[in-house]
Amino acid sequence: MTSNGAAPATAPSRAHPVRVVLAEDEPLMRAGLRTVLEAGGDVRVVGEVGDGAALLVAVDAHRPDVVLADVQMPGTDGLTALRLLCARPDAPAAAVLTTFDLDDYVAEALRIGVQGFLLKDAEPDALVRAVLDLAAGGAVLDPRITARLLPRLAASSAAPARADPSDLTARERQVLGGVAAGESNATIGARLGLAEATVKKYVSGLLMKLGAENRVQAALLARSWGID
Repeated sequence: MTSNGAAPATAPSRAHPVRVVLAEDEPLMRAGLRTVLEAGGDVRVVGEVGDGAALLVAVDAHRPDVVLADVQMPGTDGLTALRLLCARPDAPAAAVLTTFDLDDYVAEALRIGVQGFLLKDAEPDALVRAVLDLAAGGAVLDPRITARLLPRLAASSAAPARADPSDLTARERQVLGGVAAGESNATIGARLGLAEATVKKYVSGLLMKLGAENRVQAALLARSWGID
């Protein structure tokens, strides 16, 4: 996965900045995140909201590439809003913004299909890189969150458990390694010499074989096996 301590996945170049809607109820935190995200010019925050209900309205109004949402907000919480958002067929990539104190919402966030978990105190470059990778179709986890999630994987009802590493072909392991590194299908294809459509088929097959509902679950399982 994208992390502070590993080389980030290479996202395809974009003609326009990645459009982001940011949901965070603390105005100062929201302003700081916006400053960090927009500093390099590759990201543009097109909407800022302070609760989950406003998040859905902002997504409809601005059609962002990526949504970053705090979970614990007043009124409609972020998890409820993300559940509704991720159920849409045309949903943008979505990631949870959190502090280090992960709690019971983790398993539910995995089930509803969020593509990442990011800490609010992440290094600026890592946060921007994560947004770019999300926009390119990757899945992102702060390494500190990964360390907390892996022990929960075996016990969580959201944990896939239909296969083990010996069930995978060599090519499937290569593709799964790319997923674990946070790479998009296009990036995996470029690295392995495969068409993006072929990678997409491999990823779909892996999710089914692993019993994973999304790339984040598959990546966590791969990390638990030492595949990255």
